[in-house]
This record gives sequence, structure tokens and C-alpha cells, in this order.
Amino acid sequence: MEVILAKSSGFCFGVKRAVEKVYEQTDKGKAIYTYGPIIHNEEVVKDLEQKGVKVLNTKEDLEALEEGSVVIRSHGVAKEIYDIIEKKGLECIDATCPFVKRIHNIVQKESENGSQIIIIGNDGHPEVEGIKGWSSTPATVIESAEEAENFACADGAKLCIVSQTTFNYKKFQDLVEIFQKKGYDIIVANTICNATEERQKEASELAAKVDVMIVIGGAHSSNTRKLYELCKSECERTYYIQTLADLQLELPNSVELVGITAGASTPNKIIEEVQNYVRINF
Repeated sequence: MEVILAKSSGFCFGVKRAVEKVYEQTDKGKAIYTYGPIIHNEEVVKDLEQKGVKVLNTKEDLEALEEGSVVIRSHGVAKEIYDIIEKKGLECIDATCPFVKRIHNIVQKESENGSQIIIIGNDGHPEVEGIKGWSSTPATVIESAEEAENFACADGAKLCIVSQTTFNYKKFQDLVEIFQKKGYDIIVANTICNATEERQKEASELAAKVDVMIVIGGAHSSNTRKLYELCKSECERTYYIQTLADLQLELPNSVELVGITAGASTPNKIIEEVQNYVRINF
């Protein structure tokens, strides 16, 4: 039996950069906080907690701080959070992914120019919440074709459409097309990360040719969930796990190819454990 690992698996550039920034701070003997879990991976968050890094889960947690360093995670945050950090006199270590920062800049500029902001993504996801916080006009989150079809705005209104970096590219195109057919004055910024597009494409192609597909990532990871959905549509026997402990495989002798991919918040150590286990035991 052959095990194939997708080339684009594990930490993306933005996540790797953010995690490294936090670990760099743990040796400096000061109070360190992350605004929200640094990434959607419980194993990494637990390891950082053991090194003294605390997670701030709410704006109220942040406002209660009197000293320390606050790391902005790769998902980014609303402008309001930066303002609070500055007002409190706290050190800000900004690990926002540059691809996410680009969306903030677009949204800030276009909303100030009078455009209504449309964010194609998962409402409630921290990246999307952060993006909304840079718009000076009402921002609407659209995730489904039904929501896009039901959307209406005043005649003559200008729209600026951006996307969550980890959104499915094909679905983004389909939703943009619905808005275009409505005849609105639209600016479209495809802000899906190139690494996300490549990861999704590779995973889908791999799932189409294997007998079993394993997708590794955090339970709350949006990009891993999308990888799972794509793989499941190509390979019925697709498994979504967080760590090796979650893997319950019973493979028939007919299985010749097993594919593995992993979300952008999955450490290489976990990927290697799963890969080695499958190779040795099957």
C-alpha cells in the first residue's frame, strides 16, 4: 500500500510566521498574551500555555490588562483592538498574515470612499470578524448562494467584494457571479490566499485518485473543514482527524493508495506521526 502526502500540507507562511513570533517572545521573561488562540490547533496552544503564554478571549480580557505584550494572531483583528492596546500602553506584536492585512487595507480604503463592503466567508470566523472591523460603512458577510441572491442594496450604491483568505475559490467565483448579474457597481478583490488555492487544488486532485483520504487539522479550523469537504466530494472514505489519537482505520486489502493532507494550522510533527503510523501498520 502506498501513502501519498500532499505537497502543500501543514503550516502556511502566515501561520508559521505567527507561531514563530510567539515562541520568540517566550524566552524574554515577560508576560505574553495572544488575542485569541494563536492558531486553530489545540496541541500548539497547549504547548504555548505551558511556556507561560496566556490567551485573551474577549475585548474585556484585553481591557483588564495593565501590562504585558499582546500578540495579534495571523487571523488579524479589528482596528478597535489596536486602539485599545495603544491606549493601555501595552506592547503590540503584530503577527497578522500579510494576506489578511491586505484585505484590511482594501476594506478601510474602499469603505472610506463610500463603498458598501461584502465579505465572502464564514460569519463569526475570527478573520472575518477582524475584516469587518476595518470598514467604516456597514459590512455584510455572505457565505451561500441563497444569501447572495437575497442581498439587496439601494440603487446607485457601490459594492466592494473581498473574500476570507481560506474560502473555496470556485464557490467565491460563483457568488461573485450572482452579484455581477444584479448589475451593481462592483469592485471585486480576489483576496483568497494563493497558498490556500494551491492546497485545495492539490487535496482535491489527490482525493480523486486514492482509495482513502486523511485530512488533519484542528476541530475549529475553517481551512481544514473546507479541505475535508473537497476531499469528501472526491473520495467517500475521507477521515477528518486532529491528531493520530483520533485515527480509527480499518482498511480492507483492496486499499492500495492512501492520501494525506493537512490544514494550515497543523504542525509537521502531527503530520509525520500520522504518515508513519499508516505506512508501518498498513
